Amino acid sequence: MRLTGAGAAGPRERLGNGLFIRVAGPDGPRNRARIHDTPGPRWFGPERPVRRVHGDASMFIGGLSALLLQSLHPLAMAAVAAHSGFRGDPWGRLQRTSTFLATTTYGTAEHAQQACDRVRAVHERVRGVTDLGEEYHASDPRLLGWVHAAEADSFLRAHQRYGARPLTEEECDGYVADMARVAVALGVPDPPRSRAALTERLAAYRPELRATAQARDTARFLLLSPPVPLVARLPYGVLAANAVSLLPDWAARELRLPRLPVVDGLCVRPLGHAMTATVRWAMAPARRAATSPAT
Repeated sequence: MRLTGAGAAGPRERLGNGLFIRVAGPDGPRNRARIHDTPGPRWFGPERPVRRVHGDASMFIGGLSALLLQSLHPLAMAAVAAHSGFRGDPWGRLQRTSTFLATTTYGTAEHAQQACDRVRAVHERVRGVTDLGEEYHASDPRLLGWVHAAEADSFLRAHQRYGARPLTEEECDGYVADMARVAVALGVPDPPRSRAALTERLAAYRPELRATAQARDTARFLLLSPPVPLVARLPYGVLAANAVSLLPDWAARELRLPRLPVVDGLCVRPLGHAMTATVRWAMAPARRAATSPAT
């Protein structure tokens, strides 16, 4: 890390370090060293599209949009509401998720598999019954498939809109195929391996999806009552507005999230590009290799 003045970090480094610690947690530096410095084969080489997507600041918007989209499956939403503790410890959940993404994307094959095994063990214990009497189990391949598809689609669309270097069509297919490698390790039996297949898979889930009261309450929490300091409310609001803008039209309607095309085109998206560029600028000095916002 560069130092300015009498050994003190400059504003760029302070902002980057603050973002890193918030997203990666207090163990972030140690996890980063373990992920990137441990020798051994990786699931994904440096040339793979998943590394470019997960290493870009657009992930901040894609991740938030993915949470909103995933909430539209009533069983998945019920499991999150009852078992994840995201309201009590939202930053802890974000930090665990970002560390998982960094480990599977950049870590050794051994560490990546271990991370997936830990998640599967947690999923095996998460089960219950919704308010309507529907049983759910987080290890259900159907639910796992939905969570994976919504996440992959949101990350990819965010990168194609806000990323520094959008992927070619062939690289988009490569990204979906890369994500399928992780999905299989998590228990998804037949994940899509191309962008067209991903679009078809999402459409196949559409009859199962609807916004429950829990989903709309979660959207209000994420968008209107975020657990961020007052000084960060404005930049977070820009990211949140762009996460909503990224949603499919039907998903925004289900969650009752208003969108005005003129405002979106003239204000929301330009601010989203500016914000992701700022995050990219702030976090760049801390990187020694291609990393994700979590590492």
